[in-house]
Amino acid sequence: MKPAMLFRLFNEFIVLLLGALLIVLALSGRVGLPTRPIALALLGLVLIYWGVRALLRAEPEGGRQQAQIRAASLVVVGALVLAIPMLPVGDADPLLEIAGAVLVLRGLLGSLLVMRRT
Repeated sequence: MKPAMLFRLFNEFIVLLLGALLIVLALSGRVGLPTRPIALALLGLVLIYWGVRALLRAEPEGGRQQAQIRAASLVVVGALVLAIPMLPVGDADPLLEIAGAVLVLRGLLGSLLVMRRT
């Protein structure tokens, strides 16, 4: 396995772990809204921008599907993070669970695509 492929596989594993962490935090119920919800709004906007940018970036033909999955997951997670401060406090946990599930799914799909390319 080439070092670049191994690095991509490692990145997808990190995303999977981040998604699992979000799910665990949401299930534990120990997550509250920050005192400054503008930070969550900015994070959501940055994630959406990052996803759109990843979608518009030219990718080699073999990596286009992986780039689309990466971009879509960033946009969905960004929209969920952006919605957290706009909804009642009780709705933050389900949004975090959904965001975590999206990241776990992205990590699994991305890993499968990386392994398939080798």
